[in-house]
Amino acid sequence: MEALLQYVWKHKLFPWNGLKTTDGLDVEVIDTGLQNANAGPDFFNAKVKVGGTMWVGNVEIHERSSAWHVHGHDRDKAYDNVVLHVAEQIDADVTACDGRRIAQVKLEVPQDVKNNYEALLSADRYPPCYAVTKTLDKLTVHSWMSRLLTERLERKTEAINRRVGLCGGSWESALFVTTARNYGFGVNGDMFERWALSFPPQCAAHHRDDIFQIEALFMGQAGLLDQPHGRRRQNAGGEGDDYYNRLKGEYAYLAHKFGLKPIDGSAWKFLRMRPQNFPYIRLSQLATLYHSRRADLSRIAECTTAEQMRETLDTHVTPYWETHYTFGKESKRTRKGLSAASLDLIIINTAVPMLFAYGRHRGDEAMCGRAIDIMSQLKAEDNNIVRLWRECGISADNAGDSQALIQLKREYCDKKDCLRCRIGFEYLKRGKP
Repeated sequence: MEALLQYVWKHKLFPWNGLKTTDGLDVEVIDTGLQNANAGPDFFNAKVKVGGTMWVGNVEIHERSSAWHVHGHDRDKAYDNVVLHVAEQIDADVTACDGRRIAQVKLEVPQDVKNNYEALLSADRYPPCYAVTKTLDKLTVHSWMSRLLTERLERKTEAINRRVGLCGGSWESALFVTTARNYGFGVNGDMFERWALSFPPQCAAHHRDDIFQIEALFMGQAGLLDQPHGRRRQNAGGEGDDYYNRLKGEYAYLAHKFGLKPIDGSAWKFLRMRPQNFPYIRLSQLATLYHSRRADLSRIAECTTAEQMRETLDTHVTPYWETHYTFGKESKRTRKGLSAASLDLIIINTAVPMLFAYGRHRGDEAMCGRAIDIMSQLKAEDNNIVRLWRECGISADNAGDSQALIQLKREYCDKKDCLRCRIGFEYLKRGKP
């Protein structure tokens, strides 16, 4: 409840007139201050008039005023600049380290706000704020969606920075790992990332001009050239498949040359998966893309439009996989490139976040802005999250909007963090639920 009390203070969801200290002095709140998410007082640089005297300083908020002493604020110099203590229940006087008595105000959470907050927390329907979503003005929705998209890209930037660290500071290698992860399209994402981190990038770089060697390295390092396992046990072709044997022999040479050990191939997922999503197909597409040198960081950084991104990242399988989905079992010949939807997902989850993260790394705001602009040129994703919000009156006009709605669901709705949500704010300040 203390968090809700802080929220009420921050947004001034209390009567502006009639506030008095416990000593009976009139209190006028000029500025509630800047909320502090770290250690120290809850709000910095607030401006309040107490008994006609203007005070500029910090504000601390508790559910009970006795918490001031429980938390040791009376012995902490970081709280000496507190000019007002706010509590829902006043059950003790509060003092600074030097014994100075600090003014206190009793502030209750308005009943309507409390009822609305409890309704949000207890709702079992998603989104819990559906009752107000269709009444929101477009400006409110647009500004919030813009902020959510930036948050989403910042979150992905953190993941990319982590990969840069794992790759010894190499942004090029981090791009490779990020691309690989997203070729798992969720189901095999963790495995693809684990695979991409399992061998030094120079192993592939030394043989980049030879697509056969690249595919042998990729398939072998993925553990897909070991003894048949899982689904491949049924359709592997084994010793009778010449291409399989050639790849296996080539990988044995490369593994000895670079001291490589493949990951456990039995962990790849095949069950209830469309054949075009099999790891074999995705790895072959990655091999072709890597061999083409079109997906280097410098090429992505040069892209200014979504169409240029598509041309840069478009890929297909090697000839063997045009007639196979698994080793040893032929299928109808198809080029097996990325579908338009899959290609856009790679741009949304790989290229744009990489452009944004690299822009932040270089302090290049124009590059960050270009990343957001490219996102707005892509079609909105079609998933359950986007469809649910559409039913509630909030539509995604482009990929930037759909990414914003995903951020909203995962970082706010799922965590019941309604106090940080602008839609939650509109819900809390409405009348009786």
